[in-house]
Amino acid sequence: VNSGLFTYPMLMAADILLYDAEIIPVGKDQEQHIEITRDVASRFHAKMGETFVLPKADIQESTMLIPGTDGEKMSKSKGNTIDIFLPEKKLRKQIMSIKTDSTPLEEPKDWKACNCFSIYKLLASKGEVEIMKSNYEKGGYGYGHAKQELFQLILDKFKTQRELYAYYMNNVQAIDEVLMKGAIKASTVANEVLNRVRAKLGY
Repeated sequence: VNSGLFTYPMLMAADILLYDAEIIPVGKDQEQHIEITRDVASRFHAKMGETFVLPKADIQESTMLIPGTDGEKMSKSKGNTIDIFLPEKKLRKQIMSIKTDSTPLEEPKDWKACNCFSIYKLLASKGEVEIMKSNYEKGGYGYGHAKQELFQLILDKFKTQRELYAYYMNNVQAIDEVLMKGAIKASTVANEVLNRVRAKLGY
C-alpha cells in the first residue's frame, strides 16, 4: 500500500471543490468519490463555516456500466474501447472485433446476453432498440448485421463531433485558443474559492 491510496481521493475532492462544481456525472463505481468530497467539505464547514459548494452525483442507471468490445467494463487500460473518432475503416474494424457467441445466422439470438446489443442500446432510440430486439428473436439476423448497424449508428450519431475532431486535429492553434480561454475561466473560479478558504482560515 502506498500513499496514493490515501492522497488520490483527496486530490479528486480538491479538483471538484476548487471549481464550485454542483453536479458531477459519474458511473455507479465512482459514486464513493463524490461521497468523500462531500465529507471533506462538510468537515471543513463544521469547523470553519460554509465555504464550499456540496456537489451531487448524477448517476444514470442505464449507463452505470459501459461494456467494452470484450464484454468487460470499457477501459483504455484494457484496450477494449470503441474510439468514435477513428477513421471509418479502423472504427469498423474495432466494432467488428466485438466478442459474440457462435449462434448460427438462421437461429434466434439472446439479445440480453449479447455484448454488441448492450452497446447498441446505449446509443440507439427506443424504436431502434425494439427493432434490433425483434431481429435477434426472429432469427436470420447475424451478429455481423448487428455490428454493421452499430457502426452506422455511431457514424450517424457522432457525425458532427467527428467533423469537429477532424477540424481541430488539423488546426492545433484553435485547440490552444480554446484551452487558453478555458484556463482563464477556470482560474477565475478557482481564485474565488481559494479566497473564500483563506478568509475562513484567517490568511
